[in-house]
Amino acid sequence: MAVCIAVIAKENYPLYIRSVPTQNELKFHYTVHTSLDVVEEKISAAGKAMADQRELYLGLLYPTEDYKMFRKLHNSFTDVMCNPFYNPGDPVQSKVFEGMVSGMMVQVS
Repeated sequence: MAVCIAVIAKENYPLYIRSVPTQNELKFHYTVHTSLDVVEEKISAAGKAMADQRELYLGLLYPTEDYKMFRKLHNSFTDVMCNPFYNPGDPVQSKVFEGMVSGMMVQVS
């Protein structure tokens, strides 16, 4: 199960962040934004020296056994993007997407 889920826009800013338990929410927001900074640095450094394309590889970002969870999240986000009432770039505010994410999160008792 996940403790934090973030959906990132192609312009490198978060469209959706959710974490459980909520007392660590600030820590996870910080981790997501720090990760975005790392990606931004890699992309800007690669633009200066395109000779070494291997430098863009960030490594495996999720364990392979979590692929099914990622696929479920991706399919649900695709459904949000295909909604004719969703404006690309706006924060994700879908009850169905929120319910699917809630089902993926670690249940805290």
